[in-house]
Amino acid sequence: MATLSDLPDSVILEIFSYLPVRDRIRLSRLVGDRWLWRHVDLTVCRMRPKVMWHLLRRYMASRLHSLRLCGYLSTGSQAPQLSPALMRALGQKCPNLQRLCLHGADLSLVPVTSLPCTLRTLELHSCEIPMAWLLKGRDPPVLPLLESLVLDRVPAFRDEHLRGLTCFRALRSLVLGGAYRVTEAGLDASLKELSSLRRLEVLGCALSADSTLLAISHHLRDVRKVRLTATGLSAAGLSVLEGMPALESLCLQAPHIALETLSPAEILSSCRTMPRLRVLELQGLGWEGQEAERILCQGLPRCLVILRAGPKESTDWWV
Repeated sequence: MATLSDLPDSVILEIFSYLPVRDRIRLSRLVGDRWLWRHVDLTVCRMRPKVMWHLLRRYMASRLHSLRLCGYLSTGSQAPQLSPALMRALGQKCPNLQRLCLHGADLSLVPVTSLPCTLRTLELHSCEIPMAWLLKGRDPPVLPLLESLVLDRVPAFRDEHLRGLTCFRALRSLVLGGAYRVTEAGLDASLKELSSLRRLEVLGCALSADSTLLAISHHLRDVRKVRLTATGLSAAGLSVLEGMPALESLCLQAPHIALETLSPAEILSSCRTMPRLRVLELQGLGWEGQEAERILCQGLPRCLVILRAGPKESTDWWV
């Protein structure tokens, strides 16, 4: 039987990298390898500001690729508050940082220009942002490598911010979760300038599915993945996606209502015209039995059909 000592050093270090931060610090004193700090999650415990700075100066250096960090909006917290100085130090000390996930952070005093310029993925969960955080037509562009942006329950996010996303010239994936201030007109105008998007998810927003699909069909002809909450979806609304040349994955989910207006045959009729569709996921459509699945699977033989009674019990809609 193989033991831990039989594994290559690189595999052992990869396993150790999943240890909690406190255990990782103890282990670092023994092995002295910064491979342990490639992926760090600091959301599981609250730390004093000086501990956060100590981790940054001592451990999180060139090996760091992804970081999850809490900002703690609650007043009186002793946890580290995010600041421009901390963000700039993160960029200087960690030149290979590619993914940053911020939870409960107050970014009111943190300009977007202070974020590490190496980021390829940025996630904001329940964060506060100022009105001027994203400005349309910013030159030179910020975060030049940013490809993926997740905005999950960011209450201040509105049409003006959405139009400002054009400052991220490399952006290819956008997830909007709970962005209830975004309007249908704002989404349509913004997607016109974000035509390079290859993935769009619009979940839990105050937008009808028909209007969202119409904007997608007009402006995102090269989109490959679409996922949206199917509130207000009709057969006519779904039909605007017919013939979409690059669409590979389509997910429609109805978290609290059954979509009784759509039949499997109507969905099949539209999906058959999508030449590259390979994944069709439908959640909460209120269909009984396995007949709907049989109709879709037979009609879309080259497509993986996934039917769920309802969305997964998770607020991480994009997972």
